[in-house]
Amino acid sequence: MVRVAVGICVLVFALLPSLSSPESLPLALHRDEKLQMISQKFYIKDDMFWKDETPFQIIGGDLHYFRVLPEYWEDRLLRAKALGLNTIQVYVPWNLHEPKPGNIVFEGIADLVSFIKLCQKLEFLVMLRAGPYICGEWDLGGFPAWLLAVKPRLKLRTSDPAYLKLVERWWDVLLPKVFPLLYSNGGPVIMVQIENEYGSYGNDKAYLRNLVTMARGHLGDDIIVYTTDGGTRETLEKGTLPLLDVYSAVDFSTGDDPWPIFELQKKFNAPGRSPPLSSEFYTGWLTHWGEKIARTDAEFTAASLEKILSQNSSAVLYMVHGGTNFGFYNGANTGSGEFDYKPDLTSYDYDAPIKESGDIDNPKFQALQKVITKYNAAPRSINPSNKQRKAYGPIKMQLTTSLFDLVSMTDPADVIFSANPISMESAGQMFGFLLYESSFMSKKSGNILRIPKVHDRAQVFISCLSQDVNEGILRYAGTTERWNNQPVSLPTNECTSNTSLFILVENMGRVNYGPYIFDEKGILSSVYLDGQILYGWKMIPIPFHNLNQVPTFSIEMQLTKTRSETFELTNDVGQKEPALFAGEFSINSVEEIKDTYLSFNGWGKGVAFVNKFNIGRYWPPVGPQCNLYVPAPLLKPGQNSVVVFELESPHLELLMESVDREDFTCGPNDSKVNQL
Repeated sequence: MVRVAVGICVLVFALLPSLSSPESLPLALHRDEKLQMISQKFYIKDDMFWKDETPFQIIGGDLHYFRVLPEYWEDRLLRAKALGLNTIQVYVPWNLHEPKPGNIVFEGIADLVSFIKLCQKLEFLVMLRAGPYICGEWDLGGFPAWLLAVKPRLKLRTSDPAYLKLVERWWDVLLPKVFPLLYSNGGPVIMVQIENEYGSYGNDKAYLRNLVTMARGHLGDDIIVYTTDGGTRETLEKGTLPLLDVYSAVDFSTGDDPWPIFELQKKFNAPGRSPPLSSEFYTGWLTHWGEKIARTDAEFTAASLEKILSQNSSAVLYMVHGGTNFGFYNGANTGSGEFDYKPDLTSYDYDAPIKESGDIDNPKFQALQKVITKYNAAPRSINPSNKQRKAYGPIKMQLTTSLFDLVSMTDPADVIFSANPISMESAGQMFGFLLYESSFMSKKSGNILRIPKVHDRAQVFISCLSQDVNEGILRYAGTTERWNNQPVSLPTNECTSNTSLFILVENMGRVNYGPYIFDEKGILSSVYLDGQILYGWKMIPIPFHNLNQVPTFSIEMQLTKTRSETFELTNDVGQKEPALFAGEFSINSVEEIKDTYLSFNGWGKGVAFVNKFNIGRYWPPVGPQCNLYVPAPLLKPGQNSVVVFELESPHLELLMESVDREDFTCGPNDSKVNQL
C-alpha cells in the first residue's frame, strides 16, 4: 500500500516477536492451584460433555494463531468472546514449526503455547487439532514440504514405518508442550484431535491406532482424543476408532438436517459416549483464485446453528475468524484430476463473522451472536469497536532488481546441476520460485518447447548471455501452466552461439486435500525441445524466505545497476521480465499507525513484502482479491518499505496505493460463483 520514496529491498523475514514473556500469561501449573487441578476434569458421560460435575455445551470457533499476527491474538479472541463462544478450536501446522528437518520453531507467530495460555486467560477452553495432517487450506495440509524429498518416497497418512517415525519425532516435541496445558493439569485443553477427516482419504486403521498410541503415551488416558469426519456412513467407517475409546465428531454442510447425522454419529461411538458435535460448522467457505468470493447468507447460517444448539448439541464455527494466508502458506485443491489445480487466495476471510481485518459490524456476526446468546449465559465481553483503518495514499515504486540481476547474485554453491530438471523439494527450495536454466541451438524457424508436467506455473525466457546481441536481456517467450499446459513457441534470435533458456517456476501452494496431496513442485518431467529431450540443467534458487524462517542473509540492492537503469516499461511482451520493485511511505507518529490495505489494481501477478514481512500473493487480473491486508503491527513511525516481486506487468505508472478497505471485485466477469 504505500510507498513514496525508493530504498533498500530486503527480501527476508525477521521472526515476529513473541506475544509476551511466559511470565505475563497465566501458567497452567501454579502451586496454589494444585487442589483445583486435582478436581478439574472434562469428560464424556450419558451422551453429554461434562466440565467437572456440570453438563457442558461446546459453543466454539476455529481461530488459527498462524493466520493472525501475535499482537492481534488477544483482539481477535476478545471478539470471539463477544460473539458468545466458550471454546477455541485450533490446528497445529507441522510445517510452521519444523520448516527444515530438526529445525524446531515455537516463537513469534508459531508461539503455540502463548496462544493457548492466552485462550485460558480469556476463559476459553481449547480443542487442539494436533495433526499430523490438518487440511485447513494450508500448504500440503500442514505437512512439511521436505517430507516430499525423503527417499525412498514416504507414504503420507499411512502406517508406513518411515513416515510414522517422523511423526513420532515431531510429536515427541509437540505433545510434551501440550501436556501441562491439559484441563486436568490446570490448563484449558479439553480435547486433542488426531488426523483430520481421514475417512475422506484412506482406510488404514493401523495408522490411526498408531497415532492414538502416540498421543496417549504423551497425554495420558484421561484426555479426550477425537477424530472428525464427514457425516456419512462411508467416511465414518473409514475414519473412526470407536473400540479404542476415541470420540468421533462429525461435520456436514450448513443447512443439512443435523439429527439424522447425529444419530449416525452414535453408531461410531461407544454407548453413552456420543454427545452430538458438529466440529466444523461452516460459517462460510474458501475461495480459489479465479472464482467469485464465497458468500453465505447471515440469517440462513444463524438459523442452521440454532437447529443444533436448541437441542443441547454442540458446534464449533469454522471459521469464527479466518485471518490471512501470509507468506507462501496458502493451500490448494484439485478437481477432476491433479492438473485441475485450484490455489487458494491470500485472504482467508472465509466470510466468517469476524472479518479478516477483525471487523464485527456485519450481519453475520450480529445474527450468530443473537442465537448464541440464548444458549451461553456466561458473561460476554462488550463488543469491541472495529479497528481503525487508514489510507496512506499513493506509493511511487521503482525497479530495483531484474530477474537477471537476481540470477547473477546467486551464490554458486547454491546452484544444482543435473541432466534432467529436479523438483523444488529435491533442490531444497520448498517455497516460492526456482529458476531452471539450460541452453540449445536455435533454429531459424524457431523452436517448440514442451513441459509435460509443471507444478504450478512456468514463465519461459531466452537470452544470449555472451558478448553478443542483447547481452543480459531475458526475452519472454511464453507461459505454461499446470491447469493449461500448452507448448511454448521459442522465437528466432540473433545469438551467434547457443541460446540460453530460462524457466521460472512458481510454487502457487501445495494441494491440502484429496488424493493428490503428494504435491511436489517445479518441473516434474523431462523438457522437450522440438520433440527431443533437452539435457543439461542448472537449478537456481530465488531466495525469498517464508513466514517462519530465520533469515540466513539479506539482499540489499541500490538503484545503481545498469540493467535496472535501462529497464523500460512497455506493452511489448518481449520485455516481460520479472523484477523487484520497491517504494516507501511515511507515517508521522505512532498514533497514525493503523491497519491498511495495498491495492494491486494495475499490477499483474506476484508477491508483496511490507517492512520485510511477506504479506502474500496478488493476482488482480484473475481475481477476485484486489487488495492485500496489512495489519498495523507491521508498520512503524517513519519510513515503511514496500517491495513486490512482479512476475508479469508492473503498473505502467509504477504506482501502488494504500487504501482503507478490502476489495474482492477483481478478475473477469465470468468468474465462477463459490457459494455454500
